[in-house]
Amino acid sequence: MKLKLKDIPNLICVLRIILIFPVVTLILNGNYVFALILFVIAGLSDGLDGFLAKHFHWQSRLGSILDPLADKLLLVSAYIAMTYVGLIPIWLVVAVFGRDIIIVAGGYAYHKLIGEFEMAPSFISKFNTFMQILMITGVLSQQLTEIPLHIIDWMVMATLVTIILSGMDYVIVWGRRAVTAYANNKSNVKR
Repeated sequence: MKLKLKDIPNLICVLRIILIFPVVTLILNGNYVFALILFVIAGLSDGLDGFLAKHFHWQSRLGSILDPLADKLLLVSAYIAMTYVGLIPIWLVVAVFGRDIIIVAGGYAYHKLIGEFEMAPSFISKFNTFMQILMITGVLSQQLTEIPLHIIDWMVMATLVTIILSGMDYVIVWGRRAVTAYANNKSNVKR
């Protein structure tokens, strides 16, 4: 199999997935300096693969699946590890999982009941991912420097708000699409 330039964004996603294990291991071992460095590299790679895919028109179906999967695996793994060592509250991890379960269950139901769909993350969803990355970066940085606790508390609450808003956005947008698709299918059957 010969790799092409258009495969670069997907390779960056794979690199992000490969970085998960060392990031989690470093967090669990209390090596926050290297965990932070690798996490920032992984976070920056998310922006890089998106830029390359859009700028050079290297988007692919694989990339549309691989990119959000890499993001979710990295973020959820970091959240679990950071909760395990006591750096973030468990209720935040529950909120992250709750949102993701709602989105996956809704996507599955839409696919089974209505038909195929293309995932197109909204602005609030992208902002939520940014806030989650920023919060993890902030909490890891706090272990190395004197970041005031109220700034970390603000990041945690802002992340929670974006989790809730993003989850609501998915439910509303895809709920409307399902209702419209159902109404269109029903009117086509009557004709």
